[in-house]
Amino acid sequence: MGTTLSAAAKAAPQPDLAAIKTKQQGVWASGDYSRIGARLQVVGETLCEAVGVRADERVLDVAAGNGNASLAAARRFAKVTSTDYVGGLLEAGRRRAAADGLDIGFRTADVENLPFEDGAFDVVLSTFGVMFAPNQERAAQEMMRVLRPGGRLGFANWTPEGFIGELFKVVGRHVPPPAGLRPAASWGTEPRLVELFGPLAADIRAVRRNYTFSYRSPRHWIEYFREYYGPVMKAFSALDAPKQAALHADLVTLLRRFDTGQGGTLVVPGEYLEVVIVKAGG
Repeated sequence: MGTTLSAAAKAAPQPDLAAIKTKQQGVWASGDYSRIGARLQVVGETLCEAVGVRADERVLDVAAGNGNASLAAARRFAKVTSTDYVGGLLEAGRRRAAADGLDIGFRTADVENLPFEDGAFDVVLSTFGVMFAPNQERAAQEMMRVLRPGGRLGFANWTPEGFIGELFKVVGRHVPPPAGLRPAASWGTEPRLVELFGPLAADIRAVRRNYTFSYRSPRHWIEYFREYYGPVMKAFSALDAPKQAALHADLVTLLRRFDTGQGGTLVVPGEYLEVVIVKAGG
């Protein structure tokens, strides 16, 4: 029986990662993620404190979006390179850096194929970005490759059981994700991080934290995310009117389940895993 299952698993069709990535780029380029991302700035600041980013360290922010971790590291006078595979998101980061008077280099780059030499950076960061890479193993290998021995990785990843992890599940019930991919929220679990990074890590530390989503009401949250957050926007646009109404109702139920506002405005804790990994060999 075991042999038969193994053969069946090997025969299962593999996902087209290139096609999935192209579709992902379209999703993240839609809407205006900077409207969402800028509200998460505190996560970048907290992550840089946890990692201990110092002046003049070479810091790479991968899947940087509009640059929360990049800005936080630059405020600590690090030498920052901010990367993403969606050019429009990097433009938002450039505008924010200019407004704050921060010196950051920006470069279009895919975390699964980073255009940097081995050991080029002292610190590699990602806040709610690398977790969406289709090829998780490849992304992990690339980040470790460009990190010097003894360097630090710092991540903030949504947990499967937290609000955003549950949001992905709700959306996935209405618009199923590509078959064969590991859930992005698996990056928010300690066992998966050990699988990905353990062989090359001298130390892995993980702490569960919350980012609080503060909105006027469930309806306000849905309207805002439907307009600006690509995954929610694309989910609604893929459905006809009755199915859109069903998704809306499920999102209201989810928001009310997590709401701690006690009948006032919407207050939803979003659990994430803050991770610091030290590369072996330092």
